[in-house]
Amino acid sequence: MDIIFFRDYCLKKPGVTEDTPFGPDTLVFKVGGKLFALIDIEKFESVNLKCDPERAVELREKYNGIIPGYHMNKKHWNTVAFGADVADAAILELVDHSYELVFASLPKKLQTEISL
Repeated sequence: MDIIFFRDYCLKKPGVTEDTPFGPDTLVFKVGGKLFALIDIEKFESVNLKCDPERAVELREKYNGIIPGYHMNKKHWNTVAFGADVADAAILELVDHSYELVFASLPKKLQTEISL
């Protein structure tokens, strides 16, 4: 997987925007103004993704390439390494999971607006 594919995958989701609020090297993907994925544009070595807390622990135990979220709330975020023991398909599923968690946390009115 490369950064172009990853970026396109995220941007195809309803209501997703991208921004660099933490500086020019960190690309952030948001839905409804809330972030669900962060990547380093230059290195593209890993991605921070939101995760259900119980599932986050299970994933960290299963994969060497998944650790508690770097510079994030360790209970709710994982850092997933590209090119490690996590298959690209699994990473994309985790992107979906992160997006869905954040989308579900949005007010119903905003969810409806995004879904149209």
